[in-house]
Amino acid sequence: MKPYEKLIFVDLETTGANLVNDRITEIGIVAVHPDGAVERWSSFVNPGRPIPSFIQGLTGISDDMVEAAPSFDALANAVHERLADGLFIAHNARFDYGFLHHAFARTGHALQSEMLCTVKLSRTLFPEEKRHNLDTLIVRHGLIPEARHRALADADLLWQFWGKLVRDMPPDTITHAVKKLRQKSGFLSPPATPQTESS
Repeated sequence: MKPYEKLIFVDLETTGANLVNDRITEIGIVAVHPDGAVERWSSFVNPGRPIPSFIQGLTGISDDMVEAAPSFDALANAVHERLADGLFIAHNARFDYGFLHHAFARTGHALQSEMLCTVKLSRTLFPEEKRHNLDTLIVRHGLIPEARHRALADADLLWQFWGKLVRDMPPDTITHAVKKLRQKSGFLSPPATPQTESS
């Protein structure tokens, strides 16, 4: 693990789990720069289709809330810039990276970030534990949620989890785990549904 690289904690809310047919409704990014500066950014995204009632109930994001929001096309340049030059970190990162990969592809952009999954990181560092979803990590590590299933709040939880690891574990242990788990761009295979430990 590079000692001073930019860390980019990412969470998305979407209309469903299908990477091809569903769309993003909210993006949350917490970027931690090498000098320690923290930059938070979030936006609703108009998905161009109704949000299923189940998803509205889970996230609290309604059709009315995204009606006046920009489309992903309109946000693509800003999001792409915010994801550049850093390690993309998400919980079940394949899901979030996959949605962004497909969304960018539809706008003519390419997403080529290295990626780290915090589900896999938790499993590697705490192999004795059976569950690694975000609600479990909140309780296990004393994280403080501002909300759940909202993009920026969940991205902030991942940063809190990272901070807890850095404070409580030997640096070499974290470095070895991250080096083992980080994946380079181009890893993404055809669309798949998210893992059960997503959030």
